[in-house]
Amino acid sequence: MATLIRSKLSNKLSNAATSVSNKSQAKVSGMFARMGFQAATDEEGLGFAACDDLDYDHRQGMQMDILTTDVAGAGEGSGQIGAGEGGLDGDSHYQRDGTGLPPSGSKDAGLADELTEDKPKITAWEAGWNVTNAIQGMFVLGLPYAILHGGYLGLFLIIFAAVVCCYTGKILIACLYEEDEDGQLVRVRDSYVDIANACCAPRFPSLGGHIVNVAQIIELVMTCILYVVVSGNLMYNSFPNMPVSQKSWAIIATAALLPCAFLKNLKAVSKFSLLCTMAHFVINVLVIAYCLSRARDWAWDKVKFYIDVKKFPISIGIIVFSYTSQIFLPSLEGNMNKPSEFHCMMNWTHIAACILKGLFALVAYLTWADATKEVITDNLPSTIRAVVNLFLVAKALLSYPLPFFAAVEVLEKSFFGDGGRAYFPDCYGADGRLKSWGLTLRCTLVVFTLLMAIYVPHFALLMGLTGSLTGAGLCFLLPSLFHLKLLWRKLLWHHVFFDVAIFVIGGICSISGFIHSMEGLIEAYKYNIEE
Repeated sequence: MATLIRSKLSNKLSNAATSVSNKSQAKVSGMFARMGFQAATDEEGLGFAACDDLDYDHRQGMQMDILTTDVAGAGEGSGQIGAGEGGLDGDSHYQRDGTGLPPSGSKDAGLADELTEDKPKITAWEAGWNVTNAIQGMFVLGLPYAILHGGYLGLFLIIFAAVVCCYTGKILIACLYEEDEDGQLVRVRDSYVDIANACCAPRFPSLGGHIVNVAQIIELVMTCILYVVVSGNLMYNSFPNMPVSQKSWAIIATAALLPCAFLKNLKAVSKFSLLCTMAHFVINVLVIAYCLSRARDWAWDKVKFYIDVKKFPISIGIIVFSYTSQIFLPSLEGNMNKPSEFHCMMNWTHIAACILKGLFALVAYLTWADATKEVITDNLPSTIRAVVNLFLVAKALLSYPLPFFAAVEVLEKSFFGDGGRAYFPDCYGADGRLKSWGLTLRCTLVVFTLLMAIYVPHFALLMGLTGSLTGAGLCFLLPSLFHLKLLWRKLLWHHVFFDVAIFVIGGICSISGFIHSMEGLIEAYKYNIEE
């Protein structure tokens, strides 16, 4: 009887051990299958069984630890590995049945730490600071010139452009999201290019991205050209008695910008962003203070209710270009620690920009009226003008590397760094160093901006042309079109109306502004008109 009981107990213990072993092996097989490895064959299973017979006693001592780990891991989910204090020291347990933790210094642990490490996020205030820097840049110096040709309608357009750009920024971010099966919004796209490609899929899956890339490159390169133009213009007007022409000052400024060709990242350049903002703040304060000192002489009667039909479309491009920020909004929203605050951030940044731009443009125009120049600081007295212009030149030179580096990145990703689909070899070697011909390409881009600044030294006309061509496209046309295409079934009637109206009005303003800006440039070039 005792022998029978011992036999039954032995059979039950053997069956239990076999069951636990099979479950453990099944877990390991499933885990490796999920990792992409094949399951063990029958012959390999027999080999493992023979190995288990040789160290049976050792495994029996570890069985309770395995069961404890299984129970702890079951509460967290089948795809996770127990990581309690009961884990065994060393890596023999992990190597045998896969239920243990990898060694702390192993590649798996390092990769897991890298994947789980959160990237630093920014607050809504920090995001708003970035947007403010983009839409409150030095190009507001051309807004009084827009009031010269548009009068009160120009002021209305400053407000209208702020409202439209704020709205299109929001709907552009909405195109990054789609609803899952539970009705929750999930971010499925990361950039402006991703949105464009999604709109053109499946027939032309990469056409939209190419269009957006071309528009971005044009806008970024034109921004670089404008910085060189304004640097030459400001230095020439600051020191009119020196025997140095505006073109020569532009060449000197470009010589100072040649080190940008060696940039590998913007870490060094970003240190100057605060200095740029402070310089711009000083400039605005000085200009407004001087204008307020002449408030008794303000020419309210010069502010017109009618427009210059030929030159006002150029003013539209100037106003639109001063609000362009849509290029980097997807990246900015993706880096916010609370993306739900994006809409609120867009509201207060554009309201503040609208008020400040409107006041600056109106006050400056009232001070100089019909004598308002393309760059408003050129109207200042020579003593103040030299100081303000030096601040502006410093800001322009410190701001140049940002759009230049962004343009280089777009060019390299589009033509040089897209793996097997690249049109040209990579600009970087295996060690990460920039190749000689890649450096030549960057230097060529710097020289190209110089040549454009020399042969087309007209700040307002270039700004109007860029705003009409790419600014209106990236801020008005494409966001409204993408919103209609991707979210058509979920839009309310007033959203459809706004999108269609923005697309139509933006298209008309873009075409008319482009035509008149080109006519102005041709006329200036034909008759050799200097700024």
